[in-house]
Amino acid sequence: MLLGVAALAVGVVLPASAAAGDTRIHDIQGTTRLSGLDGQQVADVPGVVTAIRAFGSARGFWMQDPTPDADPATSEGILVFTGSSTPSVTVGDSVLVTGTVDEFYPDAAPDKSVHQSTTELTQATWTVESSGNALPAAETVGKRTVPEDMAPDAGGGSVEALPLRPDDFAIDYWESREGMRVGVTDAKVVGPTSSFNEVWITTKPRQNTSANGGTIYPGYRDENTGRVKVESLIPFAQHPFPKANVRDTLTGETSGPVEYDQFGGYTINATTLGELAPGGLEPEQTRPQEDGELAVATYNVENLSPKDAQAKFDTLAHGITTSLASPDIVSLEEIQDNNGSTNDTVVAADVTLQKFVDAIVAAGGPRYEWREIDPADDQDGGQPGGNIRVAFLFNPARVSFVDRPGGDATTAVTVTGAGAPALSVSPGRINPASEAWTASRKPLAGEFVFQGRTVFVVANHFNSKGGDQPMYGRFQPPTRSSETQRVAQANEVNEFVGQLQAVDRKANVVVLGDLNDFQFSPAVHELTSGHRLKDLMNVLPRNERYSYVFEGNSQALDHVLVSGRMSADYDVVHVNAEFADQASDHDPQVVRLTPRG
Repeated sequence: MLLGVAALAVGVVLPASAAAGDTRIHDIQGTTRLSGLDGQQVADVPGVVTAIRAFGSARGFWMQDPTPDADPATSEGILVFTGSSTPSVTVGDSVLVTGTVDEFYPDAAPDKSVHQSTTELTQATWTVESSGNALPAAETVGKRTVPEDMAPDAGGGSVEALPLRPDDFAIDYWESREGMRVGVTDAKVVGPTSSFNEVWITTKPRQNTSANGGTIYPGYRDENTGRVKVESLIPFAQHPFPKANVRDTLTGETSGPVEYDQFGGYTINATTLGELAPGGLEPEQTRPQEDGELAVATYNVENLSPKDAQAKFDTLAHGITTSLASPDIVSLEEIQDNNGSTNDTVVAADVTLQKFVDAIVAAGGPRYEWREIDPADDQDGGQPGGNIRVAFLFNPARVSFVDRPGGDATTAVTVTGAGAPALSVSPGRINPASEAWTASRKPLAGEFVFQGRTVFVVANHFNSKGGDQPMYGRFQPPTRSSETQRVAQANEVNEFVGQLQAVDRKANVVVLGDLNDFQFSPAVHELTSGHRLKDLMNVLPRNERYSYVFEGNSQALDHVLVSGRMSADYDVVHVNAEFADQASDHDPQVVRLTPRG
């Protein structure tokens, strides 16, 4: 017999409850998320090696019991963790493993983690009894396999002590298959391949289908339980990871053991990967504005700085000139300072903006002018040192900007005038001293004139969802802690719009940008309160309401809102979020307006 020894392998003394040879994998896994044998040593646990991870610092192998019990809540698979050492086993080996049962939390100590744990064997030794054995068949995951409901309701507390109900809840289904082989046939791609070589598929191809073949996220209690992430255990030299877009298909079988991952939850670690069949998705283009239409766009350009390759500037510029048809005004989010992530005292972004404007001209677009306000150093969140901010581009051949001096990082813009509102400073920041904007971007208000009509535009980039509990974590329902600040930010902007409308209830107002929240969220509800603004995302057909793809969910983070007196033709232009090759993770959008006089 062959003897394999993992890193830090030690001799074991078994308690009576885990006597040698008495313990099977389903005894370790149990009927809840936490093993009743956690911290104990077990001996001669039998299984067939089904997969090996031979790279990285979390190496190991999965094994599965070929003679399962009759309980659907108990998994028959488990990971044997070997750290940075590649285990000396081969797929198909029948092994007896001795080791310590451990519940591994990926992000923090057990009392601090928001994630579920992985049940695994550590400090393991094993003997190979035989080789070349047939693997337990991969369980087929079809369109009706995974339950519609995501998780049991624990009142915001932990679900770990609850008995698994794999027929009722999606996370219970996947937990009861932890470490086991599962497979999907002709898997439809709903989240493009990422830079980490992972892709999101769905087992429910007709679940909340988007116009482009993705999966729309329509509400907090409709999480789209068909979604699952796929990574690969196959060496890329042998089988390069597919560069997939939304609407593509992984034809044939995609199968492997199930593992919990802090970046997306339950994952199929593929040992068999379907072949990529392109779905034919192409980047979109919007129509040009007519002479009497004012085209206003928003585009999160994802930490744009002079450090980026010229190719990124060129691709984004093509997005402005071709995809968006050279809008008259553009709200840009995530413009970084002149040296990007270098964390020093530089806050100016004129080099960044000039390089972008030049790229737009080279792409055949107009020579835009820009307006922005440099933030105080390291006060607006985002990538450390980057000093991201919002900025306006505008085409001076089509629209003029009303400059009023005095706007800076700390000066608040106010509304002046009687009968005809005006900004005290233009551009100007909305109440920058408010706690609502702590470590977050401050909105930028600007006063424009289009064909003799004044239009007020407010560019926004609300705080991120960082700190929220994950959809698939152990706390259910998850707490959205970041939401409180976005609601406060929305209130600030809504009150500012109210000041404009108090002077002229028919004022032409556009509020737009990356709000980092959904059309059904409390923050957007607050932003539209008092019927001051209309969120145009809700004007679109239900299957088109998205600007971002996160973990396979097509969702709306970017918005354009307008005062109710302007006619509006609105378009989210899908050029990034659904594609593996993307210049930004957000899709831009544009509205063509007919302002009132």
